[in-house]
Parts: sequence; structure tokens; C-alpha cells
Amino acid sequence: MGDILKKVPVKEQDAAVRAKNFDEVCLGYQKEEAMEEAARCIGCKNAQCIKGCPVSIDIPSFIDQVKKGNIAEAYQIISRSSALPAVCGRVCPQETQCEGKCIRGIKGEPISIGKLERFVADWAKEAGIRPEGAPEKNGKKVAVIGSGPAGLTCAGDLAKMGYDVTIFEALHEPGGVLVYGIPEFRLPKETVVQKEIENVKALGVRIETNVIVGKSVTIDQLLNEEGFLAVFIGSGAGLPKFMGIPGENANGVFSANEYLTRSNLMKAFQTKMPTPIMHSKKVAVVGGGNVAMDAARTALRLGAEVHIVYRRSEEELPARVEEVHHAKEEGIIFDLLTNPVEILTDENGWVKGMVCVRMQLGEPDASGRRRPIQVEGSEFTLDLDTVIMALGTSPNPLISSTTKGLEVNKWQCIVADEENGMTSKEGVYAGGDAVTGAATVILAMGAGKAGAKGIHEYLSGKGGN
Repeated sequence: MGDILKKVPVKEQDAAVRAKNFDEVCLGYQKEEAMEEAARCIGCKNAQCIKGCPVSIDIPSFIDQVKKGNIAEAYQIISRSSALPAVCGRVCPQETQCEGKCIRGIKGEPISIGKLERFVADWAKEAGIRPEGAPEKNGKKVAVIGSGPAGLTCAGDLAKMGYDVTIFEALHEPGGVLVYGIPEFRLPKETVVQKEIENVKALGVRIETNVIVGKSVTIDQLLNEEGFLAVFIGSGAGLPKFMGIPGENANGVFSANEYLTRSNLMKAFQTKMPTPIMHSKKVAVVGGGNVAMDAARTALRLGAEVHIVYRRSEEELPARVEEVHHAKEEGIIFDLLTNPVEILTDENGWVKGMVCVRMQLGEPDASGRRRPIQVEGSEFTLDLDTVIMALGTSPNPLISSTTKGLEVNKWQCIVADEENGMTSKEGVYAGGDAVTGAATVILAMGAGKAGAKGIHEYLSGKGGN
């Protein structure tokens, strides 16, 4: 038995090796390691970790089963609350959620809840164990738009309640941001994402791909002509934001969304074809969030020297500490307190550099972070051939603009009740990034659960607009 104040360490690929491949960085626990880590849990009666989990997993109960070696039972406990445990165990910001509330963390390190969740989900997958579904269907049809974390969670919860659920996905492959946005080295597609989607389908959920709601079919048609009694919108926020600086339309400037989609969904990293993202030798990623880290670490693996350009200091970086740590280990250069003002191009319109200025931090702004202020006379130029803008995304207005009576705010986010996902249109519920703007996978899942609850209450006659 190790030191009970410290986490059982998790094995990782060596930084020098992993910087040249797309294999998963974290290797996860073995059963003995998981049981040893679970034994550190003190089984709080008033468990704060549950309050820190957006989908309210009964964390002490599942960890207790891991401690006893009952991994199948631990999986069923998690599955009652989460449709995507193998995903969440890998990409959730546990340090600010469940682990951030862990009592064990007051004296020593918190329990490694995320790594234990991942171990349980991976073990269940290897053992062929799937979540328990509804004993029989109730015959009521519900449509879910989008097969990302919000849509999959909502669909899974409704299927467990007996509803006949169909997911409509715009892309050719289901998974949303899980397949197009998060790189293979953080979230393997075939062995993790596809398996989790198969578990949702095993509950009876149908998924129709290549259906663009707002073009192929409208929400009004789903409700009035297709026999659906309710609709959940979980279409995400896929519209990228840009800075509006000169040269931003040059060849070689990507949104992080496009760059990651080319690699993750279109498999650019597997081919030696001369696609634009394979040609980069020197890349700047503008932004400091998790998506910026994902784009930077992808570009590095494709052979480029990579700079993160962020206008605040390291303390204000919004990315997870683990992601920043991994990026630094792999050799990514951080140009902090730096802001781009112009992208320079060659005679053929391709990126050749980026003019930046140094920044200093002033008083806090509305976000609570110190406002960056330009340092006079601090201009310098980075020689580059590619710029990736990772400045966040907003919802595509296609769905809201083709749905009568659906209220949106000034950012084109759908207005929906946080508790139950109810929108201004009867029978239509929404959640995830389509409502909040770009956020985390687990918050989208929490919104999917809320939407499923709201739809169930509405169709049971207990709620409604």
C-alpha cells in the first residue's frame, strides 16, 4: 500500500515518443492500481464530489465497488447517470469538478475519480458489459438533433425511460465534437467514442447521419409531419470566431475547428497526401483554451514547430493544467502576453508571418481576469506558414432561423431553461453549446440530462410551456 495522501500514479507515454504519434498519451490504471487508488476514498456520507459532478454520478458507491473488485457493478452505478463514462474519464475537467470538491484533497491529493471512471468504463468494454435499458418502449417518438455529448446523453436517458428516440446528425459520422474536435491522442475514436455510441444505440436509439436540420428537414416538419412529440436540440456551437485583423483571410489561416476536423474526422494525420495541414513547418495557435492546446499538439505531431500565442499570462490560461503540462513536455513554445495585430502574406496569398505586440496586465475585466493592455513600441514579427485561430465558437444560426417561435439571444444561442431545457417553443427543448456557447463535454452532458427530464415531464403531462 502506497502513501494514502498521494494519488496512485498513472502511466503515460514518454513525451519525446508521443510527440511523434497519435496514440493515447495516458495509459490508464491496471485493476490492482485502480483498487489501490479506490482504497484511498474515505466514503463520505455527505459526498461533496457528487455535488461537483454535472451528471450527479454516485461517486462514493462506484469507488466502493472498485475497492472491492466488483468492476461490473461499479459500471452499472456510473451508467445510471452517465452515457459516456469512457469519454468523461478522459476529457472532463475533474480538477475543478468532482476532484475539486473531494474531502481527501484537503489534506493530500484528491481521489483520482476521473482515472477510476475511465478504468471502469474500459474494463466493462473489454468484458462486453453494456448499460441496462428500459424493459419496454412506451411508443412515444422523440427527435434529438446532434449526436455530440448533449444529444447522446439526452437520447440515452430518454431510451432508458422507454421512449422511441431518433438522433439526426449533420455529419457523416456520429459523435459531434467527440469525433471532429478532440484529437485521437486524448480521445481514441474507434476504441472509445465508437464503443460509447454503440452502447447508446444498444438502448434502442436510432442515429440518422447526413441530416442537416434546417435544410434536409425542419423542426416544424419533425413535429407536424413526422410524428415526433418532442425535440431536443443539441447541435453544439460549430461556428468559429476570428479576430478581424488584416490578413486573416489568407491561405494557411484555419479556425481550430477546421484544422481539428481535417485531422480527426477526415484522418489527415493518417495519410501522406499533401493536404494543407500536412505542409506546415511553423505554426502559431492563437488562444489559450483546451481547443488551442488540442490544435497545437496536433500540429506538433504533424511535424511543425508550434507556438501558442496568448494575450494574458500563464496564470490566466483557460486550458486544463494537465493539457498545458503535456503541451510543454512535448515541446510547444508558449508566447504569453502576446497579441497578433496583422497576418503577413507572400505574393501568392499564403501566410508568411504574423505581426504581434507585447501585452501587460491591468485591472480585472468583466470575466474577473486582468485586462491585457498593449505595450507601446513592442511590435515584432513571427515567421510562420500557418495560423490557427482558437478563439471560441458560437452556434450556427441555421436551426433557429428555420424554426418558428424559437427565441435566441444576441449571440445566436437558443434561450432555454437550465433546469429542464425548455425553450420558447412548445415541445422543443435544448441544451449544451447550442444554449451556452462553447463549453465542456460534461456540462453539455448535464444539459442533455436536464433536457431528457424536461421532455419526460412534458410528455407525461407534468410540465410544458
